[in-house]
Amino acid sequence: MKILVIQQKMIGDVLVSSIICNNLRAAYPEAQIDYLVYASTTPVLEGNSSIDNVILFEEKHRKSKKELLKLGLKIRNENYDLLIDAYSKLESWILVFLSGAKRKISYQKPGRTFLYTDNVPFEPFPKTNLGLAIERRLSLLEPLDLKTEINPIPKLFVSEEENQNAIALFEKYEVKKDRKTIMISLLGSEKLKTYPLEFMSKVVDYVADNADVNILFNYFPKQLEEAKTVFNACKPSTQSKIYFDLLGGDLRSFIGLVNQCDAIMGNDGGAINMAKALDKPSFIIFSPWIEKKIWATFEDGIHHLSVHLKDYRPALFENKTEKMLKKESLDLYEKFLPDFFEDRVKLFLKQNGFN
Repeated sequence: MKILVIQQKMIGDVLVSSIICNNLRAAYPEAQIDYLVYASTTPVLEGNSSIDNVILFEEKHRKSKKELLKLGLKIRNENYDLLIDAYSKLESWILVFLSGAKRKISYQKPGRTFLYTDNVPFEPFPKTNLGLAIERRLSLLEPLDLKTEINPIPKLFVSEEENQNAIALFEKYEVKKDRKTIMISLLGSEKLKTYPLEFMSKVVDYVADNADVNILFNYFPKQLEEAKTVFNACKPSTQSKIYFDLLGGDLRSFIGLVNQCDAIMGNDGGAINMAKALDKPSFIIFSPWIEKKIWATFEDGIHHLSVHLKDYRPALFENKTEKMLKKESLDLYEKFLPDFFEDRVKLFLKQNGFN
């Protein structure tokens, strides 16, 4: 059997959708399982033996109809028996149409059901604490009636060399070995997903005030000024616990660093999803326009907690569409005071042994 799974999008989406590949491998150990993703997301797939081939969707495929057609014909020539489209947008519809796959599974959405042999309901509400991001992906496996036990947890694979390189970095920066370490997801993938910097410094202060820990900041070199803004606004006692310059050189080295940490806290995004895949406790601050019910995965009130402005000021969200909330997001962020959830930060630290 030859299988293609499609998930164009960001790192978090690609990592979460890899559970489709993992469960297909358990059910069909001899199958060829290929995964089509954006080129920038491949580091989160390294070492995953459930995936035989990673097919890259590149910028040229978005910009050129000719290149997109060539990719579609390449997929068609593979003669896939099964195609699972977890993306279900225009770019993937074209590839699905050209694929010639015998069986095609995706979400049931108006105007495109003819493309697929199996259309799965796109559920609006989660049924468990897995979160909609996980539940929706797993629903794409239901038409196959797999006889194996379903594993809902995304996995990252870290090599011994990567672990040793991270340990060496910790030693280089003289990270205190007698303290636990918390990674702060300092900045989101865009401004509309980034908790205001002056508020984030307060959150970091809460962590430092309530736990004797090492603190690492997750940011890219191009985000240095924003990171400095947060650092400079922290109390001196907090700054003394922050290893500001301890950074990974690329995404794989960042994964190695997270693997040496004991928890992650901060903005929702790829870093949080990677940490969860490494079985690290998480505390997420959601953007006002992001739906918590989708990405608050594995929320149990102990190891995984999250906060959203809607938890504290639900009236601000009445009769608002996602589009409206996105437009108002920066203004809404200013209303999301860190004082609202200081007690939740303390609870998270206590429940995960950071006191």
